[in-house]
Amino acid sequence: MRAGVVVAARPGVEDLAVRAEELGLHSFWVNDTPMVHGDPFVALSLCAKATSRIRLGIGVTSPALRSAPAAASALASLNALAPGRIICGVGTGNTARRTLGMRPTTAARLENFTGALQDLCAGRSTEYREGDRVRDIRFLHAGAHVNTADPIEFVVAALLGPKAAAVAGRRGTGLISFGLLDPTAWQALHDTRRHAAQGTPRGLGPRPDSRVDSYVVTSLHLLDEDEDPHGDAARDATGHLVLSLLAFAADTAAGTPAFAEQLGPEEREAVRRLLDRRGTTATAPDRHTKLYPDYLGRIAPQDRDLVLPSLMNTLALVGTRDALLARIATLEQAGVDELLIQPVIDPPTEMAQLAKLFT
Repeated sequence: MRAGVVVAARPGVEDLAVRAEELGLHSFWVNDTPMVHGDPFVALSLCAKATSRIRLGIGVTSPALRSAPAAASALASLNALAPGRIICGVGTGNTARRTLGMRPTTAARLENFTGALQDLCAGRSTEYREGDRVRDIRFLHAGAHVNTADPIEFVVAALLGPKAAAVAGRRGTGLISFGLLDPTAWQALHDTRRHAAQGTPRGLGPRPDSRVDSYVVTSLHLLDEDEDPHGDAARDATGHLVLSLLAFAADTAAGTPAFAEQLGPEEREAVRRLLDRRGTTATAPDRHTKLYPDYLGRIAPQDRDLVLPSLMNTLALVGTRDALLARIATLEQAGVDELLIQPVIDPPTEMAQLAKLFT
């Protein structure tokens, strides 16, 4: 299995990309969450100029954030800076939309968006619609402006169900998921993707040289000898993933109760405590302004009690070297091609730890 890293856009991100490349990591991704992090296309432009080998990913953009022409122009411009090294993750905008207090878009809109990006980034024309007005569009000038000759890899974010995996199958893309470390769940996603791909008409989908890989985003904490697997260091390294799930459960408890109902009593109590601690409720119209500040950033020490061992074990990789390698092997057997960690404590050290684990 390969290894990569996901970070938030901020000044100096290109230095992390250079270090990731020096460590031999395969890919370097930047989040696309406009109201929480900086702009990923600006960040990856700097990374493209500072590196020469490592693949560069958007993780992930959405039709709820950007129009297809704007996103395709940004991607093809990156592809001109780093030919053949660009990966574009696309999703319904679960995080990026909820940080605006809005709901994600639909799987149908995601599929149309993905298809349009594939067409435009390969130099083909595509159908573009605004209301009742429909036009065929394409890049009117490529050359030095954008690169449509080298392939861009596309992956669809599959979080809570099979619909996104089916989109990936029909569009011939890979998959990316957040905190999904259950091999059985990955096998189900791959089955759904394969089944959807079988019914895809000829001519629909990506260019023949496109990659179809699967990525999982998680966090990693390699235990020292006799270290408590649920101690402060482990909670700090994994807490951003756990609190992201609790925030999602708190945010959707009223509108999508089925997700919160899947949690156990201890997890539901943690959701209640998070709402109380943030001074909001599951029905407050401005709850997104209280739940998502510093989203996927380092947690505060006073929130360590919310980082439940059950959720740490579900979402993150914490253990000895042998235990982690065994768990990673089961994911590889389930068809996961690359492990992406999201470091928040000391990114250079955490990236080095990841690289050492894979050597």
